[in-house]
Amino acid sequence: MVIADKGYDANHFVEAIEAKGAEPVIPPRSNRLNPREYDRHWYKDRNLVERFFNRIKQFRRIATRYEKLDKCFKAMIGLACTMIWLE
Repeated sequence: MVIADKGYDANHFVEAIEAKGAEPVIPPRSNRLNPREYDRHWYKDRNLVERFFNRIKQFRRIATRYEKLDKCFKAMIGLACTMIWLE
C-alpha cells in the first residue's frame, strides 16, 4: 500500500503505483469528476504516524541532526521515543 494525502491524487501517480502492484490509499480531491474509492481505515492510521514524526521533531537534537553517525542518530531517536513513551 502507498498511503498519501490529496496532493498526490493524480491519475499518472495512481497508475504508477498500481503498475508496481501496490494499492494506492489516496483520498480523491474535491474537484475530481469520478472520485475513486480508498480505504479510510488505513488513511486514518497515516495521521498517527505524521503526529508521531511531529512529536519526535520537537527534540532539537533530532530536528537539526547533530549526530553525524547513523548509529548515534538512531540511538537519539530511540531515546526520544522512550521519553515520549514515559510521558
